[in-house]
Amino acid sequence: MQTLKIEKYKVETPKGTLQYNISGNGKPNIVLINGGSGPIEGWIKILPAISESSSVFSYNRFGVAGSDKPKESQDGINIVNTLRVALTIVGFEPPYLLVGHSLGGLYANLYARLYPNEVAGIIFLESSTPKDISLNEYQGKAVKTINKMFKMFDSLSSHKQFNEVNFVEKTVNQIHQTDTFPEIPVFVITGGQENRMMPEEVRRKRLENQLELLSLSSNSKHIVAEKSGHFPQLSEPTIVIDSIKNCVEVINKTNNNQ
Repeated sequence: MQTLKIEKYKVETPKGTLQYNISGNGKPNIVLINGGSGPIEGWIKILPAISESSSVFSYNRFGVAGSDKPKESQDGINIVNTLRVALTIVGFEPPYLLVGHSLGGLYANLYARLYPNEVAGIIFLESSTPKDISLNEYQGKAVKTINKMFKMFDSLSSHKQFNEVNFVEKTVNQIHQTDTFPEIPVFVITGGQENRMMPEEVRRKRLENQLELLSLSSNSKHIVAEKSGHFPQLSEPTIVIDSIKNCVEVINKTNNNQ
């Protein structure tokens, strides 16, 4: 598979400067939404292939790589609206196929609820879900203590206090408050490999939560990346590429029938 050095450009938004890349040509326009603190490079193994038939936008959120540090709380609504403004400024037009990895899945979920006419489909890639908040109850005391320490250290830094990981619960509440989800194709990709760092009960509950995403749409599909953990786009990129292309076909077929 060909490799790609991702060329980064800068877009000035009212909230600060973001690094981004646009590759390829074709519809629907695809927007890649990273997991928590993930950089554009996380898509390096799938970007060349999906850019062959679609236009693809990827970017670094505030606080990641060369994007500006955040100046306000990075909750879901602020993140979605900043992304939407950036897309408008660079002329990347909706409707979009959103691909949300991990925490990025929450933002894709919220985007579709807030702006249903701008989203043609979603791929939830090893996605976080609103119900994952309850997984904290399965964590041991040691893990909880470490998490509290990290949050305390983050509060000492002006930009880290605005880090998105501190606003996951607020983002989940925003999703719950916007209870209309559009009737669009929804693909859910889950990793089939056990994560040794994750207790079995947590892994099982998390998978249950991910599978519930299928009920968001009557046009949904579950894909298992058997040899992958949390990053199928790196460990089994072909599965992710094929899923994205399949979803694009479904979207285009639906549009042609309207």
